Amino acid sequence: MAMKGTVFAGLAAAALLLTGCTADADKDIAVAERWDFHSRPELAPPKVDIDSGSFPDDNGDLKTFLAPKGQTAADDKSWVGGLILDSTGDPMWIRDDSEQLWDLRVQEYQGKPVLTWWEGLADTPHTAGEVVVLDDSYQEIARVGMGGELPKDTSDLHETTITADGTMFLISYVKTQTDLSSVGGDKDGWAWEGIVQEVDIDTGDPLFEWHSLDAVPVDQSEAALKDGEGTKDEPFDYIHLNSVSEDDDGSALLVSARNTHAVYQLDRKSAELNWVLGGKASDFEMGDGAQFAWQHDAQRRPDGTLTMFDNHAAPRLGDTRGLRLDVDEKKKRAEVVTEYPAPDDRSSGSQGNFQELANGNVVLGWGSEPYVSEFSKDGKLLADLTFIGGSNYRAYRFDWHAQPTAPPTATMSHPQADITRVHMSWNGATEVASWRVLSGDDEEHLTENTEVERTGFETAADIRPNGSTIVVEALDADGKSLGSTRAVPQNR
Repeated sequence: MAMKGTVFAGLAAAALLLTGCTADADKDIAVAERWDFHSRPELAPPKVDIDSGSFPDDNGDLKTFLAPKGQTAADDKSWVGGLILDSTGDPMWIRDDSEQLWDLRVQEYQGKPVLTWWEGLADTPHTAGEVVVLDDSYQEIARVGMGGELPKDTSDLHETTITADGTMFLISYVKTQTDLSSVGGDKDGWAWEGIVQEVDIDTGDPLFEWHSLDAVPVDQSEAALKDGEGTKDEPFDYIHLNSVSEDDDGSALLVSARNTHAVYQLDRKSAELNWVLGGKASDFEMGDGAQFAWQHDAQRRPDGTLTMFDNHAAPRLGDTRGLRLDVDEKKKRAEVVTEYPAPDDRSSGSQGNFQELANGNVVLGWGSEPYVSEFSKDGKLLADLTFIGGSNYRAYRFDWHAQPTAPPTATMSHPQADITRVHMSWNGATEVASWRVLSGDDEEHLTENTEVERTGFETAADIRPNGSTIVVEALDADGKSLGSTRAVPQNR
């Protein structure tokens, strides 16, 4: 992959390697590049090769969050699960259970950091699932779904945002009978109506609800009604809502709709439609290059600009890009402030996101295309990572500090008659700096054999034990013990 406009020329090689390539030879290579952990043989995520110098120094110790999955429901080759990666690309947390995770990220709930994702039946737009909320010990503290008359498990995979008020924005699609004659369908046809809710996480009660057909007619869709579509068995996916976020200091909401090429501002109290940006019914004049299509993740930023991931594809109408717009609500005109273009001719037909970091840098997850990019705020490409096969709904970089309730894991083997090799890991523990290995006749009589620096998800140490019992301790940067476990014979 050629790098353009980046100060990290050494990052031209693939940075992430996942299984699921289309060519058989590539599949063989990808399978060979999976991790093989002695202490956790059941975990076999793809290997990651990231040049640690590729991320700007002022980002701090941010981790990368990915939830890779197959391209289609029939794709049984791609690795599926969740990954938190350190700055060198080594996994720090692996959820490997063949279940798709959508929108894996760090948020704040009740003043504390939490890890969240959506899980369920991901056959969009007929999705059915809930949002999982974990604390920093990876214990589930909440499951959030739709409220009111909608079944809880009918939330859609596209939105999981927690607000400062302890609520969550959710989307659902409901089969609704409606007149489709304006788009070439039956007068008594059927469409997927998009519903937005703001749900109180504690009570499950909806505090806000908006139905798309009340404000957006089907003839505003940019999607063509396909043969056989528009029936109760296969409703017309006319709007396809895919993000909800706060606007105007919380008095309004921004809702992105892929299939109308539009962003809607809704009054948060009345649920009335304030204005439409883009699409066939835009209230704004779109300046040169400002028109977007099939977009995702519309957000208002602190500087007043509006950002999004502009797919512009499926069908392809232009180049996929990150987009920052100045939206003048008085003059009713939108102008391009900054574009964040792909460093090559990639085109993302679905998914994707735009994350703004604290230092102003921008992270783009390219959705259906296996890339993650970081740009300066003014649009200069800083890093571009690729993973082969599958796709990823949204990609993020966050600060995350966690320690599981489950203890570390350690195994021992005997590569030589007088040497014992110990492998140690602690899935999800972010503060481990080193490992202390102790041995003795029993756990009451242990002496230290060695202390070794953590070298990745799994660390190895060769010792000559002082007895049959071996215990390992995970230590933080100050040498404090975080947890310990007894090494067991390696079974492989």
